Amino acid sequence: MLTTALIVFPIAAALVVAILPLPRGTTAGLAFLAALIEVGLWIVAASQYDFDEGGLQLAKSHEWVESLGISYSVGFYGYSLWLAGAAVVVFAAAIGYAVWVGRDRPRAYHALMLFLTGAVIATFAAQDLLLFYVSFEAMLIPLYVLVGVWGGERRQAATVTFVIYTMAGSLLMLASVVAFGVTQGTFSLTESGTSDNVWIFLGFAVAFAVKAPLFPFHGWLPLTYRQAPVEVAAVLSAVVSKTAIYGFLRIGIPKFPDPADDLSGLILVLASAGLVYGSVLAFRASDLRGVIAYSSMAQMGLITLGVFAFDDLGIDGAILQSVAHGLISAAMFLLVGMVERRCGTGELDELGGMARGRPTLATIVLVGGMIALAVPGSATFAGEFLIMAGVYDQGWGYSVVVALGVVLAAMYTLRLISAVLHVKPGRAVREEALDLRAGELGLVIPLLLVLLGLSIWPALVSESSFTAADAAVSGSLKDTP
Repeated sequence: MLTTALIVFPIAAALVVAILPLPRGTTAGLAFLAALIEVGLWIVAASQYDFDEGGLQLAKSHEWVESLGISYSVGFYGYSLWLAGAAVVVFAAAIGYAVWVGRDRPRAYHALMLFLTGAVIATFAAQDLLLFYVSFEAMLIPLYVLVGVWGGERRQAATVTFVIYTMAGSLLMLASVVAFGVTQGTFSLTESGTSDNVWIFLGFAVAFAVKAPLFPFHGWLPLTYRQAPVEVAAVLSAVVSKTAIYGFLRIGIPKFPDPADDLSGLILVLASAGLVYGSVLAFRASDLRGVIAYSSMAQMGLITLGVFAFDDLGIDGAILQSVAHGLISAAMFLLVGMVERRCGTGELDELGGMARGRPTLATIVLVGGMIALAVPGSATFAGEFLIMAGVYDQGWGYSVVVALGVVLAAMYTLRLISAVLHVKPGRAVREEALDLRAGELGLVIPLLLVLLGLSIWPALVSESSFTAADAAVSGSLKDTP
């Protein structure tokens, strides 16, 4: 029941928020309260999950169409539960930020954000292929409206670009879902059947690559991340992208072991190219959102390297990095929004000198930046190190690419920190601009505290997210004892 509650509760809360004619403040507060309750539900679910045992737990299944093998089947593996945990925390911070800035039309806005929460959790929990497809695509509906209605001046162009890319991937995945289900006689992901059809695998792989996004399917990223409300951009980078990683781990590799192995070389090359290319673009970006957006693309390439390392270290590192990147990316996007609200712009040339007279902002940006650039001892460093070690068996060159990505991440992160806090104050920086307020700190500090906790104990995620029981389902990616 807990898994179903995690899916249904935010959707039900979305309906309540949308229907009740409450005052603006009450509507926003109710949405934030629902997001916090969702975090509480996840904590209860995590407390009941046996991470030592692993495997599918907290499962629920009901037949929908018995003749086609379609069912409402949900449950969590260790890695999907951690991904869902990062998602609910990020959504709570994002909704809290929207409450803080006072988004207009709050009933519609917060209802869409809560519905998106339910769709994301359903994607991470889905154990039926058709249910996975429905929830995976249901995310597109609220994102389309959130960007198209509440976005920036070029929101219409951003929405059209985003929809064209995602719909193309959706059609390919729908064809693959139907083909796989018909040939296997069931849509259940808990069945042991596999396929060696390369084309069906490619349909899934392209859809996941678009959603991540991975190079060269990232064409929607620059405009969408810049035009979306900053908290929606945070959700896209931190949460929505990770549904693609879950798709590879739960469907792409275990259901298509031979095609995944045959094409792993190509995927590793593209992931490496995305890591380097995204890092270079992040370093050259002229605005804060561009730096974070392209760095997210680079990190998705890094995580994909870990997934297709076909090694226990690589997989553990990919999951740890997915959780850590989700949290730090959300924190950095929210900080970008706070800077933009004070200065009216995110252009690096117009910022600078904000450390003077704003010690809290300077401290938070530095802490977040240090974690983002993966200083030794941080959770991000642990994830990158595990990926580097795991992918070594696929070729030492891939480990070199990961190391290069680490260096480039340090360069663009330090450039961002310097452009905001140091150098000469730009024309957009007003002396009367306030330091971070208590409400803003209440949104960012919990994200950073969780990251600091993972930095102290990264094994909490890396050693409990993917056990031998999970490997048995996921194509024996991890050596069993």
